[in-house]
Amino acid sequence: MTMMLVRNADVYAPAALGRHDLLVGGGKVLWMGAEAPALPEALVAATLDLEGRRLLPGFIDGHVHVTGGGGEAGFASRVPAPMLSRYTRGGVTTVVGLLGTDDVARGTRELVAGINALREEGLSAWGHAGGYHVPPATLTGSLRADLAFIDCLIGVGELAISDHRSSQPTLDELLRIASETHVAGLMTGKAGIVHLHLGDGPRGLDLVRRALDASELPPRVFNPTHVNRRRALFDEAIELARRGCCIDITAFPVADGEDAWSAADALVRYFASGAPRERVTVSSDAGGCLPCFDDQGRVCSMDVGHSGVLIETLRELLARGVSLEVALPAFTSNVADLLRLPGKGRIAVGGDADLVALDDAGEVTDVIARGRVHVRGGAVVRRGTFETQHT
Repeated sequence: MTMMLVRNADVYAPAALGRHDLLVGGGKVLWMGAEAPALPEALVAATLDLEGRRLLPGFIDGHVHVTGGGGEAGFASRVPAPMLSRYTRGGVTTVVGLLGTDDVARGTRELVAGINALREEGLSAWGHAGGYHVPPATLTGSLRADLAFIDCLIGVGELAISDHRSSQPTLDELLRIASETHVAGLMTGKAGIVHLHLGDGPRGLDLVRRALDASELPPRVFNPTHVNRRRALFDEAIELARRGCCIDITAFPVADGEDAWSAADALVRYFASGAPRERVTVSSDAGGCLPCFDDQGRVCSMDVGHSGVLIETLRELLARGVSLEVALPAFTSNVADLLRLPGKGRIAVGGDADLVALDDAGEVTDVIARGRVHVRGGAVVRRGTFETQHT
């Protein structure tokens, strides 16, 4: 086994560990300490000297449209699938793919194929069964069977509520889906969560509160996302986090005066609320359409999400005085714990070698995913199958 030596790294694991050297091989962190031991030259294929730059766990983007999203304004509005370097140059080494509004033309087969393609290209990738609608899209005809027998599927989502594009699910329908997902998680050791798309409807998180009140299901099963899209909705989400749910903030653009919180604003407010810090994550909605609708439910404008917003959000948090140790878990270890992804979200001996180096300005300089270099010195050195130099 050939190995790579990473030297002079200021390690945030996400806890601050100080200056360390690391030995990487077989996709794992094999050793970490204050000074690397002497090794035979034949064993070390490469050395990466970070010269004191900060070294973080690779980001886990828990909400990605790996097949592309959109479609709300006709077939031509379907967003193309993001290519490999769109993730890695933003420091993302693990993605969780899902289906959105279009869970018909883009189904579970395409989702699983897209996840496996990213795995072949060197990224870590998983996904959720289902999509916006009820009954959920499946590959086997059963949510439990999808999670039990399809390795890469770990939960259900993004199931839409409080949104004019949803199936308007009832409490009984949500409870049935959540119970199927929870039991499948128990059977397989997978996450077993229902990742809930929140629209901007006035009902907000009422259906989730009713589900918690009416059932014995653990709160962790319900994982609402886009909770910062309305300020009142975010207040509701904080209260759900106090009850045991893990809430997901989306790093989408927010205009001045808009009734929403940016991801940085939302995370700062979450920390100030005193809610448990381990129950909040940040994702990008990469590859997804970010539409605006008129009062008749028609698309009047749209944008496209990308994974680079995660590092942009982290830079903003650091500029506002939030310490890296405090901010980083929402992008790394909190996500790994929620999704039950051992070896992810932390830098530790025996853990996966998913590593991201930042310069003093907070820009990504180097990215290692599963032990292989994807970005070095700020330049992409490993691209997806159909990427060109200018993609």
